[in-house]
Amino acid sequence: MAVLVALGAFLMTLAGGWTALRVTDRRHLVLGLAGGLMLGVVGLDLLPEALEAAGTEVFGVPAALLLFVAGFLLAHMVERLLAVRQAAHGAEESDGRAPQVGLTAAAAMVGHSAMDGVAIGAAFQVGGGMGAAVALAVVAHDFADGFNTYTITSLYGNARRRALTMLFADAAAPVLGAASTLLFTIPEQLLGGYLGLFGGALLYLAAAEILPEAHHDHPARSTLLCTIAGVAFIWLVVGVAG
Repeated sequence: MAVLVALGAFLMTLAGGWTALRVTDRRHLVLGLAGGLMLGVVGLDLLPEALEAAGTEVFGVPAALLLFVAGFLLAHMVERLLAVRQAAHGAEESDGRAPQVGLTAAAAMVGHSAMDGVAIGAAFQVGGGMGAAVALAVVAHDFADGFNTYTITSLYGNARRRALTMLFADAAAPVLGAASTLLFTIPEQLLGGYLGLFGGALLYLAAAEILPEAHHDHPARSTLLCTIAGVAFIWLVVGVAG
């Protein structure tokens, strides 16, 4: 089931890349909805499950919460390191764009997508409802991943063939990540810790990238309503699954 669901992430990533070729004025609504879905999964399903599974405390704080914060900070550090690298290469290039920066950023997104697949598989090991909720967030998020992978690769002067190659690599990564979880069962405490770490990273992506991008050019009420609808839908899914 996890692998089949990951195929949805594969198709959604390709859809995001295709949209990058034909940007429409409705992109902000899609990103607003994706941000709401991600926020809902983290706050209403993934984090509570992580707290229950991890169990132990470290210096008075649940281990899952510590890893949640660590995941948020890790995602932030990776983004800042890429930004510094981009600025350094930009200063060296006459046009301000270094192709290797685009490839580095795209490769980081491919690695992130592989971990998305592992998260899907790990969530299905907890239960079908948890797996469905996490998969929904990942699939929604992968639209933005595909869009950004193609855009950032081509933006820095890479040929269209390279941009498409990175797009297909990003699309295949969740499937491979989900398939890897068929080979082993993650212990409950380790699973809780991983879900906490993933939740922190997912929240950072929603709060620092997806939602700001959704409102950047279109600070419209409809975008905000899509975000609220995404959170409400996850609440409904959690309620039905429970």
